[in-house]
Amino acid sequence: MPIRRQADDRAPAGGSTLWPAGGRHLWSAGQASAPHAHDRGHLVYAARGVLSVHTGPGISVVPTNRVAWIPAGVEHHHRSHTATDLRILFLPPSLGRLLPDHPVVLAADPLARELLLTLTGPRGSESAEAYDRGPLARLRRVLVDELQVTREQPLHLPEPQDDRLRAVARRLRNHPGDSASLAELGRAGGASARTLSRLFQRELGLTFYQWRTQLRLFHALVLLADGHDVSHVAHACGWSNPSTFIAAFTDVVGTTPGRYRREGVAS
Repeated sequence: MPIRRQADDRAPAGGSTLWPAGGRHLWSAGQASAPHAHDRGHLVYAARGVLSVHTGPGISVVPTNRVAWIPAGVEHHHRSHTATDLRILFLPPSLGRLLPDHPVVLAADPLARELLLTLTGPRGSESAEAYDRGPLARLRRVLVDELQVTREQPLHLPEPQDDRLRAVARRLRNHPGDSASLAELGRAGGASARTLSRLFQRELGLTFYQWRTQLRLFHALVLLADGHDVSHVAHACGWSNPSTFIAAFTDVVGTTPGRYRREGVAS
């Protein structure tokens, strides 16, 4: 049985290490960057923990089996939701143009994970010239080749702009296990269920129930990475039946919540 390599732990706790083409940041839960943009596209990866990447259209959730791609010039900020080992890898334009021209979250299979850890680990401290022309440059190309054949992952939570939708979103973010119907939520916010349903579809491109499921899965990722057991997470996030939660989680994340929890805790 192959042994899953854990993220290297030689960076100082709570510290940052910068390489010519990226870096590593060890963040505590709740730590965030200010909104910013870069003149190079870059990959954002959580070697441990759960990270969210915030752009204008919404929030992308990045657990340890995903990697976010942020094209050059896109304003964004990051937030850690547990203790997180954040890795950043900038790509030259020749490779960046091979990836989508919009922010996406892509699957990070075991090979992609190893490449990301190598390119953002101690070997990344080689000179910029060596990084651009040596073995690390070839590893970057292999990484991009791997990411090109993965599909975009549905771990994106669109941000509402309408005040009525914002009120619903705020309530459910604070209480992800809230099972109130859209009609009940509408009465609290002064809008009918029909109006809210139409706004969800028009503004976010999702039904209310699809959006709420995405929100609940986001909270589930955070709780699992924090070590909570599957049954507790299922009930805390609004699933009355753990088996239904397991099916929904596996369908979206690509692994069972139990396996995700074990790997997240072990990393």
